[in-house]
Amino acid sequence: MAEFLRAYLTVAVFAGAAGLLVALLSTLGWAIRPSRPSRQKSIAYESGVDPMGTGFGQSQVRYYIFALLFVLFDVEAVYIFPWALRLETYGLFGLVEMGIFIVILALGLVYAWRKGVLRWV
Repeated sequence: MAEFLRAYLTVAVFAGAAGLLVALLSTLGWAIRPSRPSRQKSIAYESGVDPMGTGFGQSQVRYYIFALLFVLFDVEAVYIFPWALRLETYGLFGLVEMGIFIVILALGLVYAWRKGVLRWV
């Protein structure tokens, strides 16, 4: 039992050292950084455009949908790469399942395209 607890003690010591290092470096950064507050610095930055009003008045929803589609197809690559490496193991069943997966994603892409989501202007 002592060997088992000794392994956890090693993890606890390293976690404590990491926490102490983070606290020390954060405090050091806070202590030596310059502090010159101004009205211009406190204004929200909106891609070089002067902010108007409150909230997300200038942002359009299509940019978020475009980003969501990017994440969706990025995740698709995460599933396709390991499948392609082990294609022989999965056989015909794996090929059919991946075909169904790609068809569903393609239908989503066609739907987004027809709705005009992918039009940038």
